[in-house]
Amino acid sequence: MPTESIIPTVGISPSYMLISVIITVKNEERDMPDLLDSLVVQEQPLEIIIVDAHSDDRTREIVAEYAEDYDFIKLYLKGGTRGTGRNYGATKAEGNLLAFIDGDEIVNPFWGEEMRKSAKQYDIVAGKTVQIGYHAFEELERVELYHKGYDVTYPSCNLLYHKKIFESIGGFDPWFMTAEDIDLNFRAVEIGAKIGYNGKAIVYHRTRGSFYGFFKQAFWNGFGRKQLTMKHGKLWSNYSPDKMIKVNMNTWYAIRMVPALAGYVACKFFGTRPGESEKPL
Repeated sequence: MPTESIIPTVGISPSYMLISVIITVKNEERDMPDLLDSLVVQEQPLEIIIVDAHSDDRTREIVAEYAEDYDFIKLYLKGGTRGTGRNYGATKAEGNLLAFIDGDEIVNPFWGEEMRKSAKQYDIVAGKTVQIGYHAFEELERVELYHKGYDVTYPSCNLLYHKKIFESIGGFDPWFMTAEDIDLNFRAVEIGAKIGYNGKAIVYHRTRGSFYGFFKQAFWNGFGRKQLTMKHGKLWSNYSPDKMIKVNMNTWYAIRMVPALAGYVACKFFGTRPGESEKPL
């Protein structure tokens, strides 16, 4: 049932605008210093919550070293899917604004300031994600999915939720291997939440560093898309075929479709929840 926007219209206090940045990581030793360096210079108030999924490199040691100098960096240990880790991080958050980014990113110096500005107008804020790395991988676009007039494919590598909205829909569904962010946005829009986009809230996201990583990511993206249809029913009518062809079609996009289709089919046979069978479509 649609709900009114939960954003206060008057008297927003600085404490209300505390951003809790929640980051799930595993084996991010290489990228963690760059990420934390880019976060500690953000506009305050801010807290940084790192949820480590049992890394076996120096990830936790690096975070602990930074936490000695910055008391707003907090480290927790929790395994499971990304949804599980992010939900756990949300339970530890003190802020009314929950921002989700990934461990292999670098954040623009004005990211926090821009997110906070847009959070005064929208229930959910999506920032701009710039892919950096192998050029062919940088050019790949996400396949947009619309629900009630909103693009719900804004990724949780640069996404902010008002805590009340996040909690009201039960947070991320930990069942999802990928596409947990699309499912979250879909359910939020379903109850009337408003998504705003801020192109000045920028994060730089490293693309996969190998062909194996690229194909593995494509496989699980396909798996997640099938999970969406298993949970929400047929969604193809919500896509824009014209945009998919004109904006996204290139050689690497076509190549990516092969492992993605394999993931989609694999989920059809192996992706049901424990004790459940697939919903008829």
